[in-house]
Amino acid sequence: MSNDITFPVNQRIVELDIQGMTCASCVGRVERKLGKIEGVEALVNLPLESARITVPDNVSDEQLIATVQSAGYQASLKVDQYASAPAAPASHAHATAEPTSDSPAANEPHQMPGMNHAAEPASGDLKKRLVVGAIFTVPLFIISMVPAAQFPHWGWVALALATPVVFWSAWPFHRAAAINARHFASTMDTLVSIGVLAAYFFSLWQLIADPNITAHTGMSMSEHALYFETAGVVATFLLLGRYLEARAKARAGDALKTLLNLGAKEATVLRDGVETKIAASELVPGDEIVVRPGEKIATDGFVVSGHSAIDTALVTGESVPVEVGPDDTVTGATINTSGRLVVRATRVGKDTTLAQMGRLVSEAQTGKAPIARLADRISAVFVPIVLAIAALTFVLWMVLTGDLDSAFAAAVAVLVIACPCALGLATPIGLLVGTGRGAQLGILIRGPQVLEDTRKIDTVLLDKTGTITEGNLSVTSATPAAGFDKAELLALAGAAESSSEHPIAHAIVAAAKAVAPLAEATAFTSAPGGGVRAAVGTRMVVAGRESWLRENGIELSDEHRASLAAAQQSGATSIMVGVDGSFAGLVNLTDTVKESSAAAIAKLKELGLRPVLLTGDNAAVAGQVAAKVGIAPEDVFADVFPDGKAKAVRDLQARGQVVAMVGDGVNDAPALAQADLGIAMGSGTDVAIEAADLTIMGNDLNQVTQSIELSRKTLGTIKMNLFWAFAYNTAGIPIAALGFLNPMIAGAAMAASSVLVVANSLRLRSFGKRG
Repeated sequence: MSNDITFPVNQRIVELDIQGMTCASCVGRVERKLGKIEGVEALVNLPLESARITVPDNVSDEQLIATVQSAGYQASLKVDQYASAPAAPASHAHATAEPTSDSPAANEPHQMPGMNHAAEPASGDLKKRLVVGAIFTVPLFIISMVPAAQFPHWGWVALALATPVVFWSAWPFHRAAAINARHFASTMDTLVSIGVLAAYFFSLWQLIADPNITAHTGMSMSEHALYFETAGVVATFLLLGRYLEARAKARAGDALKTLLNLGAKEATVLRDGVETKIAASELVPGDEIVVRPGEKIATDGFVVSGHSAIDTALVTGESVPVEVGPDDTVTGATINTSGRLVVRATRVGKDTTLAQMGRLVSEAQTGKAPIARLADRISAVFVPIVLAIAALTFVLWMVLTGDLDSAFAAAVAVLVIACPCALGLATPIGLLVGTGRGAQLGILIRGPQVLEDTRKIDTVLLDKTGTITEGNLSVTSATPAAGFDKAELLALAGAAESSSEHPIAHAIVAAAKAVAPLAEATAFTSAPGGGVRAAVGTRMVVAGRESWLRENGIELSDEHRASLAAAQQSGATSIMVGVDGSFAGLVNLTDTVKESSAAAIAKLKELGLRPVLLTGDNAAVAGQVAAKVGIAPEDVFADVFPDGKAKAVRDLQARGQVVAMVGDGVNDAPALAQADLGIAMGSGTDVAIEAADLTIMGNDLNQVTQSIELSRKTLGTIKMNLFWAFAYNTAGIPIAALGFLNPMIAGAAMAASSVLVVANSLRLRSFGKRG
């Protein structure tokens, strides 16, 4: 599984901000440089301008930063944006880069993880260069291409107009190319820079060699050998493309930025009975927070007093408010809609649910899908090959035609059309938008591998309690055996179950407390999936399955079994109770099927998936639930102990099925880890969420189907991006080499390809919106 990875104790994760990367070749260069350090594995993300690096403890942060700088880029440690307050310097945290004055990141504050922190300043600089380029390029294009607009010796004016475009507007391309050249490397910027400068200096040479080349007016493009307009138009088009790309990349990260900004900025705390407003970042576990109607809950905690309805839509994606009262847990960033609440903080800062969501999404966006590996391998050798093809094109044209102008135009067109920027953006920009949209819907995709896994699964294993059903068990009846009454049966069972964390135990305890205060229980023991045993006063009480009672020396008579069968046929979950070695009766509980479950399971079938019900309940109860939600009787696994859930997954996998497991409890974690795709319901436990590949922050089964659809849609978008990026370069290079593509058109097409890849990815922002 994608998340089932453990690092040796002598390894750690370092995240760097990296400035100066422009294409897939840059990404490959940084990864290769870092990978040469023994024990280091690096994943570099182009749109996020970041690297996530696994390093041994003997490799310092300074060494990593120096390695990135030796590749020609600027680097600095990424600040932990999830901490509630500035952390004390760690043993490695003192390492920083010294950005140069012309670095786009110089003196810029760090932004939210998952965001391109240099996007806004970078787009501002590009806008200035684009405006200047356009102002000079428009008249340059007119006098070069429109015979009626020409005048004697217009070539010298063209030179004057092209010079600021080539050397100021296009400076980012030249600078990046020069930096890489110093390190004997080449990137997309190398191709752009060579193409623009070649057109400019070829034209300058022609003009100096023959000052009267434009002495006449009314010249068509074929009648002169000046390509100043090519240099200007190509530079301007590429600047336009890069500007639009920078703007779009900033929009692509909006979803995560919005998520991380959901948290409350202030909190009202009760200290010594006095309400005091403080910054939410100053909260500590144990603080009691007053939350009035309309206010956000500042951090994770539980309700001390008050009743209200909590709007969780911003975090879980669910639109129906949740009723809460004393002892109910609440999540930071959710909104109190009605009554006044006092909440005791349990998790603050980087430990909150919101921070964990942000961290999961950010880590997913930094990852690399298997499908992107092919693009990486190609980009590593792409630019040198293109340079060779351009040189070969020039030579062959000269040999075969002797036409210097045509040879030059074809070679420049090859350089410009081949720029692989769309290839470098295809995967990360799709992942960035898809995971960001998922976060808005309460769906957390752990990493890029998950996208591939959702495409392969054919079977979905659904835990019953809390997934298909509400998980809110309640005691509906108690059937005492001879010698016991109902109140006594409930009192003894409730006392024995009081130390258990199981939902069944909670329901029995609640029912017992409603009758009378609980007696104290001692000598408590439990068997997972079996039951509990405890001393209540002078009496020894056991409660659980029939096998558990038999293990404790209590046998059921035929009459007792008839009562048990009747209760189970009615759809109840029955807990058998024994006292001092004798059968004392049955406590019967029922759970409610979620309203959304039947529709969600029908949707799973539409997606070509086979739903399978998994439960520790008896076959009769499991069969009734399966019938209500549309699961076939042969697809029901009943009477499964907690340690048997992972075995159920393995059994299905042994039959050749690719299994997704959906669960929410601690006992689901092994099965979630065993499954090909683990999906945790976020209303469940941290252990389950940690073991899963996909996390649903709500408790609606429809979000499970939505998560699979979103993952598949994101993968489909990435594949479409890669297809068009490959197709564009594959088709464009031979067309340019054969002389059928003007360099100016090549520049426009290259810029458009990057913008189209980003625009295609941005369509994911509308996923799940109605209408």
